[in-house]
Amino acid sequence: MIVIIPYTSAQTGGYKDSIETYIKKYVKDHEVVKGRDKKLMQFFPVDEAMRINCRFERKTNSPWFRMDASGPIKNNYRVYGTIHFIIHDTPASLNIYQSQELMLTEKYAEHLFIPFSDATSGEESYSGGRYIDLNISDITGDKYIIDFNKAYNPYCAFVSGIYSCPIPPKENNLNVAISAGEKAFVKSH
Repeated sequence: MIVIIPYTSAQTGGYKDSIETYIKKYVKDHEVVKGRDKKLMQFFPVDEAMRINCRFERKTNSPWFRMDASGPIKNNYRVYGTIHFIIHDTPASLNIYQSQELMLTEKYAEHLFIPFSDATSGEESYSGGRYIDLNISDITGDKYIIDFNKAYNPYCAFVSGIYSCPIPPKENNLNVAISAGEKAFVKSH
């Protein structure tokens, strides 16, 4: 899980610089990739067009379900809401999920999660999809800005067999290429 660093235009040098700083911090603080392997972490070029205004639709009383995972531990989630947006001239939507376990902790009570896969999954990006974290406060009324430049790989992309990572539900499979955020991790032997 990564910490959300809100973007403000007052940050050093504008949007591109703020995302490059965000990525450097993400790599530096990564909990799974260590030492020289951090140099193997790759990202698509920062693209401000991948920061998209969305219409947010809140889902009330959404049922809890066990989200599929790469390992034996499957946690309960519910659809907190759905975002609707246009990308590459294509209408798209993604569900935003809330973890039943995390909402009971003070630190992550406001945490939300967008797992997704796209046309780059298994090619340029990790086959198991990528994630975007956000907080409830990042949603303003019926508006949310998704920033695919902040899409990151689950821990399973780096080490197999140790972590049980949520698998993006089929309704969060985008038919377009999201050439933003973290690329697949390829460790040389």
